[in-house]
Amino acid sequence: MNNTNDKVILDELSLKAEKNNYIKPEFYEKFNVKRGLRNNNGTGVLVGLTEIGSVIGYYMGKDMKCPCEGQLFYRGIDINDIVMGFQRNNRRGFEETSYLLLFGELPTCDELLNFTYLLDQCRDLPPGYVENMILKIPGKDIMNKLQRSILTLYSHDTDPDSIDVRNVLRQSIQLIAQIPTIISYSYQAKAHYFDKKNLYIHKPQPGIGMAENILYMIRTDNKYSKLEAEILDLILIIHAEHGGGNNSTFATHVVSSSGTDTYSAIAAAVGSLKGPKHGGANNKVRDMVLNIRKNIINCSDRKELKDYLLRILKKEVYNKKGLIYGMGHAVYTKSDPRALLLKKKAYELALEKNTILDFNLYKNIEELTIELLRELKGDNVIISANVDLYSGFVYEMLDIPHELYTPIFAAARTVGWCAHRIEQLVSDQKILRPAYKTINQKKIYKTINKRNVK
Repeated sequence: MNNTNDKVILDELSLKAEKNNYIKPEFYEKFNVKRGLRNNNGTGVLVGLTEIGSVIGYYMGKDMKCPCEGQLFYRGIDINDIVMGFQRNNRRGFEETSYLLLFGELPTCDELLNFTYLLDQCRDLPPGYVENMILKIPGKDIMNKLQRSILTLYSHDTDPDSIDVRNVLRQSIQLIAQIPTIISYSYQAKAHYFDKKNLYIHKPQPGIGMAENILYMIRTDNKYSKLEAEILDLILIIHAEHGGGNNSTFATHVVSSSGTDTYSAIAAAVGSLKGPKHGGANNKVRDMVLNIRKNIINCSDRKELKDYLLRILKKEVYNKKGLIYGMGHAVYTKSDPRALLLKKKAYELALEKNTILDFNLYKNIEELTIELLRELKGDNVIISANVDLYSGFVYEMLDIPHELYTPIFAAARTVGWCAHRIEQLVSDQKILRPAYKTINQKKIYKTINKRNVK
């Protein structure tokens, strides 16, 4: 559709499509539709049960949400206790956390050793896969490439369709192990074929875990510091699970309830996470901060920064949406526990990288946004930083390309998706099938020669 006539036809069709697909907002109120699967008081509509993850950001008073400090539980264990547990012993934690989410209990030393052995056995991609799927058809968008690559793995599976728990678990372990390899190689292909950089394909290494393998595979020299590995490991852990109601995990439940294969279910989740309202939010933070740096003289001047943030809120600058990205959350109110964990570690990395001024910029954005919203809307405003505010900054300090921000999120969340898929298949075989009310009037079919032609 490149010539003028094609564009004219498409413009006319677009106007008609928009006009005839618009539903007036009052109809949603008239029929009590739970838009976004949200109740009128802002809580989520209850559609299922889970034992995997629990997100607490408020408690219910008399038919209203009451703010509280945020909490995140994996299989009933506070995320803070999980992180302190492995950090206290100077160990990486993603593999241990993955075991907990998949199997419902913390592993013994032997169980963790066997599980990490299985992951290491699965990190390599099938024969010919790298050349045929990644290098011969590179993509500019790594999330799109990941989705296609996952679907292609179906063809390399000798038993792709069975939803027996043993088979789904095998597929899950393989995907958890292989997705970091896929996104690393896909980025290298993108950098080579589209950005004209040298091509580096580094074989994943056994015994170093997922976080270190990502750093090893995406860096030209394979080198990274102990602290860099620790903070990426932490990011993977806090992104691994977030309850059954987040958009991509719910997509996993919906698709899995149909009885389809694992690859189709996880690819659907990747498609959901790609959206800027979900996993793509960390890139929104990055874009906003780049805009701030470009448009204010002194990023350390809190008054100048506050004035610019106010202009963002008033829709005068940046993308004119009136949003400070990285602030606020659908569930968390007073605090996001993931942001608190990451902020603490980000400060340590900023000291190592000599980027404290940059850390202070993000910290000031957090503090000044809260201050501004209270000045504009009253002292009762409750808002806090979410995980995306500091994850983008950490990726920046790790020199991770922005094209990999959301794919790394996907690599981590694959564990949660797979855990929820298994729970759905074991516990609730009923296909998810909500209702939509049809509100249009019945119409008479007209033969083509009796239709109005404009």
